[in-house]
Amino acid sequence: MKDPRIQTLAHNLINYSVRLQKGEKVLIENFGLQRELVTALVAEAYAAGGYPFVSLKDHTVDRALLQGAQEEQYSMMANFEANVMKEMDAYIGLRSGSNIFEQSDVPGDKMRIHGNTIGKKVHRDIRVPKTKWVVLRYPNDAMAQLAKMSTEAFEDFYFDVCNLDYSKMSKAMDSLVDLMNRTDKVRLTGKGTDLTFSIKDIPAVKCAGEMNIPDGEVYTAPVRDSVNGTIAYNTPSPYQGFTFENVTLTFENGKIVEATANDTERINEIFNTDEGARFVGEFAIGVNPYIQRPMQDILFDEKIDGSFHFTPGECYEDAYNGNKSNIHWDMVMIQRPEYGGGEIYFDDVLIRKDGLFVLEELKGLNPENLK
Repeated sequence: MKDPRIQTLAHNLINYSVRLQKGEKVLIENFGLQRELVTALVAEAYAAGGYPFVSLKDHTVDRALLQGAQEEQYSMMANFEANVMKEMDAYIGLRSGSNIFEQSDVPGDKMRIHGNTIGKKVHRDIRVPKTKWVVLRYPNDAMAQLAKMSTEAFEDFYFDVCNLDYSKMSKAMDSLVDLMNRTDKVRLTGKGTDLTFSIKDIPAVKCAGEMNIPDGEVYTAPVRDSVNGTIAYNTPSPYQGFTFENVTLTFENGKIVEATANDTERINEIFNTDEGARFVGEFAIGVNPYIQRPMQDILFDEKIDGSFHFTPGECYEDAYNGNKSNIHWDMVMIQRPEYGGGEIYFDDVLIRKDGLFVLEELKGLNPENLK
């Protein structure tokens, strides 16, 4: 018997997340061969009057290609995939690999080839700005292990998170968007953290189930040269096949001038990718009430209740601060009491303490009001 929650998720992805219209084309790209959701998405796309296209990929095969990657080869691959993406009105990216460390031994220069070709030409230049898109994971044993849960319990958690009422969340986010759009100075505090920056005149964007599933964040970006102070992230942060822990960054006039972690040499190599890698492209506040702890999957971790993420690298076009980079690394700090607490101030006014909003107009985003 098919799990009815899969059909609900597929319906929401087609009709709410990408709002597929009659005659529109949607590319369903799946890493991991999760046939149940892919076939459900195809059926829902047809039901909406759209035209589904499917691309099936595998992380192990992708690793084998990357090991010997050449610039010319990947430029040709990027041109091929870009020509397909240009034809699409919508994109659904389903990621469901069984090993998040599959690419951990791919050399950094090979990963940069991928980022400079397919990552840029297909996704950053076309998919993100020119299609209606959403990306998501799919539950499996590996994800359950990372979350330290049984497979059945993780599946229940997954569908609670992914099938919640995102339209309700969207309405509750309006007050936070309005406040962020009126804010100049931001201060973030917590254990090992005291950071200040400006978000003046950079738009705030709400994310409530239309680009990521699970979702639950409002993002903007700091004025590029305004960041000063230190941040000590308190969640593990997988990136390019390696899990970084105990990451501490110190900023002067927007730039990371010191970075330490469980592999300090490796993290600085990433920040030396290009000039923009040492500047920040995103500041976002996480509010998903069902996501309470990190599980080394950024699509979940960046939405953790009572968290924020502060992202070195490329900014988004709709929250543009001028920073360009081949990296975009969402790194998360949780401010709930069990993680050391912390505060967010907007223009010297406390708006959130220990993970809970304290302003009356923002209390609709506290977990008891979103479940």
